[in-house]
Amino acid sequence: MALRNLLYNLPEVRSPTEKKVSFNVKLKWTLVILVGYFILANVPLFGMVEGSMSRFEYLAILLGTSFGSIISLGIGPIVMSSIILQLLKGAQILNIDTNTTEGKRFFQAMQKVLAFAFVIFEAMVYVLMKGIEAEPGFVGLVIFQLCLGGILIIFMDEVVQKWGFGSGVSLFIAAGIGWRLFAQLFQFIGIQGTFEASGKVLALVASIIVGDGTGAARAIFPIIVTAVLFLIVVFAQSLKVEVPLAFDRIRGHSVKWPLQFFYAGVIPVILVSALVANLQLFGSLLQNWLGHATFLGGFGSGGQAISGIAFWIGSTPILETIITGSFRWIYAGQAFFHVLFYVVFSVLFSFFWVQTSGMDARSQANKIIHSGMSMPGFRKDERILESILKRYVGPLTIMGGVAIGLLASVADLLGALVGGTAILLAIMIMYQFYQNIAQQHAVDMNPALKGFFGA
Repeated sequence: MALRNLLYNLPEVRSPTEKKVSFNVKLKWTLVILVGYFILANVPLFGMVEGSMSRFEYLAILLGTSFGSIISLGIGPIVMSSIILQLLKGAQILNIDTNTTEGKRFFQAMQKVLAFAFVIFEAMVYVLMKGIEAEPGFVGLVIFQLCLGGILIIFMDEVVQKWGFGSGVSLFIAAGIGWRLFAQLFQFIGIQGTFEASGKVLALVASIIVGDGTGAARAIFPIIVTAVLFLIVVFAQSLKVEVPLAFDRIRGHSVKWPLQFFYAGVIPVILVSALVANLQLFGSLLQNWLGHATFLGGFGSGGQAISGIAFWIGSTPILETIITGSFRWIYAGQAFFHVLFYVVFSVLFSFFWVQTSGMDARSQANKIIHSGMSMPGFRKDERILESILKRYVGPLTIMGGVAIGLLASVADLLGALVGGTAILLAIMIMYQFYQNIAQQHAVDMNPALKGFFGA
């Protein structure tokens, strides 16, 4: 009881007093948090050795952060706490019934406590293991700044969840990816501050002008792969199974409830990507601290994994190595394990997410019954409805997990802009934002849907 009282009295963002937050309010708070994120991403850490985080820049996209800024920890603590709790719950080590209001509240409180713990732990690990190298005498100050930024990200995520569209985790990832995608396409300023056609569009034009076929191919293929991936994901997002439902009190009125092909949404691949990013990060920190590579991986001067687990679950853009003539057969083995890792863990996290987020057949059947709806031609019984929904929810969870893991990993290997996983996340997150806005509009236009959508 004392533990529950402690968890329930944690500092939190005040929930809206009204049952349904208006569209304008959600839009306002989403934009406020987005602007705040970009401001914090440009606030540098005071007392940090300049350039000490450059070798970790490839992880910044997946962690929704800008290394070297006050929010260098990014969404790492939030995602890691979610992964651990889902694994403990999935293994039934942690017995919490998230189908009840009390259980869901307790689970969310534990996740927040664990996220706070990871903020402190990761901040200390980053600085003490010289991942973020502090100037002499500034170690404590840099750790404090990282903790402050990490806590701000946790509360900003909570603001978006309660007052905005979607979640802060998704918003931060999409914002970071969008900015980097624009830079990779149109950047024209080099590292030294001089004019340089480093963006793919400018590099393509420059290569065509000088007749450099290899340079043109290296510039245009990532753009093509990114465009094809976009079309595939948009098409897959339109695939759905529609379950017919009828209103009990209004005869003749019915609604089709869509079950998306990507049933668990974008969350599973976010969790997998964050897991890979954290394994690579801690492997690099251990190597930097111990002075030699560990089983987690060995890393070169550019921050790329060259051995160990980090290498085999990582990816090398195979298409680019073929174009440049640097292809090695070890890259084919790495590609196999990269795809296998993403597919298996995407399915695993899809199941965990469906069970813990109330998307399983039982929770959905309960929601439908309590919304005053039923399935035409069947008796209004929650158990019957649950058995029918199981025919769809289970297969969609597996197929969606396999598909999203396959798309992310293959796009990584083909060298999509900002990384296959990143661009896939951006597309799906933006689509989910669109769905949230469309759902809000549907609820405003048809108040009978409030109970069904939980508005």
